[in-house]
Amino acid sequence: MAIPTSSHQWPWLFLAALGAVTTARADALSAVQILREGGCGGTLPASPPLHHNAQLDRAAQAWAEGRQPAAAIEHSGYVAQSSASAHISGPDSSEIALLKRSGCRTLTDRALSDIGLYRRGRDSWLVLAAPYTVPARAQAPVLAARALQLVNDVRARGRRCGEKSFGPAPPVRLSGPLAEVALGHASDMALHDYLEHQDLSGHSPADRVRAIGYRETLVGENIAYGPQSADEVVQGWLDSPGHCENIMDPRFSEMGLAFAAGQASRHGLYWVQLLAAPRA
Repeated sequence: MAIPTSSHQWPWLFLAALGAVTTARADALSAVQILREGGCGGTLPASPPLHHNAQLDRAAQAWAEGRQPAAAIEHSGYVAQSSASAHISGPDSSEIALLKRSGCRTLTDRALSDIGLYRRGRDSWLVLAAPYTVPARAQAPVLAARALQLVNDVRARGRRCGEKSFGPAPPVRLSGPLAEVALGHASDMALHDYLEHQDLSGHSPADRVRAIGYRETLVGENIAYGPQSADEVVQGWLDSPGHCENIMDPRFSEMGLAFAAGQASRHGLYWVQLLAAPRA
């Protein structure tokens, strides 16, 4: 099967930047800031202050209204690299103690940079996150090498793909020409906001490979939208039987991998993996 069709600031400085935020919200946010500045009462290293983010306010509200925190963040439009959440219930005077009990180590995570809050009565829902940063083009060789390692590791072990079992397969090697074709298709999908093996001109993966003069006996293509790392995208393909079959097919000996950031309604990463068996 070839194609499965910052410098520290004191809490009062942070509060001054909140502008029209309500007193209750400011108190809740300042409680988090105090814990970060003080390292949870001196038990952890101090952490930089968080930036108030309106999208995460909406995420906190969506969480309060029944969505799971991760789904609430996605619904808000905030693209997160990592996130954490806390729900406390009690009087304003007890917020610091309640937050400490809810998971002070998580709230003071230095990797988190933004915060949002929703308050209803005595309850506060806080969502903390760090924004996802699109990998620079210069990182492409590193990501391709990591994907190659993951692919060859699983080929060496063998794997079950849905109803089919595959024994160990020879390793594949990276191909510059295949990577160029993969980048062209990833960039086209990112520019025109689609996710298909056939491009807008009606060309198949095999057509695109042949167009650059690559002589092949078999071509396979895996595509994806959304994964943020080589590990995530390869695991997603392995979890999908058709994509997994491509990766495990012992006939393939060369691979190209590329990604491109969306430029239309979707701003995540588009991924393309080309697998091929060149003619002798």
